[in-house]
Amino acid sequence: MTITGAPPRIEEATQAPILQLSVTDLSLRFGEATVLDGLDLTLGPVGCTMIMGPNGAGKSLLLKLLHGLIKPTSGRIDWSGYSAADVTARQAMVFQKPVLLRRSVAANLDFVLRSRGKDRDRCHALLDHVGLTHKADQPARLLSGGEAQRLALARALATDPEVLLLDEPTASLDPASVLAIERIVSSARDRGVRIVFVTHDIGQARRMADDVVFLHRGRVAEHAPAAAFFPEPRCQAARDYLNGKIVV
Repeated sequence: MTITGAPPRIEEATQAPILQLSVTDLSLRFGEATVLDGLDLTLGPVGCTMIMGPNGAGKSLLLKLLHGLIKPTSGRIDWSGYSAADVTARQAMVFQKPVLLRRSVAANLDFVLRSRGKDRDRCHALLDHVGLTHKADQPARLLSGGEAQRLALARALATDPEVLLLDEPTASLDPASVLAIERIVSSARDRGVRIVFVTHDIGQARRMADDVVFLHRGRVAEHAPAAAFFPEPRCQAARDYLNGKIVV
């Protein structure tokens, strides 16, 4: 498996400056249950933010809110003056379990390039970038879990996103696949794509995070630079989490 350099940008950017995120008093309720409660959060325009926390803390739901897939019960999501729905086309999201078209690997990627009006000649370069050139004509359904996730990343990168939202993309994958995906994501970050990454993998977060948002009971319990968070988190829940204790 070979992961090469960044795929070429065929088209010049025509969008407004890169997005910055501001979340204000954000809440999400399902019936009587409050799953996110008054979140306030600001993220700068560059780097990799890891969202961490125990199961049920609201991590995946926050990502879906940021991408405009669901609407908050109250509060505001502001991307450089735009709503989440207004900037969906300038973001890409990769889920824990990718949904692939019942076509070849190359056809999955070509579909995205064609539907977004991108240069379809980029297909080969993108497949090479994620180490799937040799699988181009194979049915996507025959890919392994790690290969399928790399194809999902290639599809996301084909849209030239300003922001890449990742919901546990390496969960249940073998170590080699995890590192391959981390290299692809790090390459995107290095060329200016803003990364927001949900993970339970503390080692992964240590390797990749510029800053960490720790959610607990539907709230932002801590937001700190990675260099400060990992050696000495401020909140007890984060300390317990990093020490392998059950956090409720």
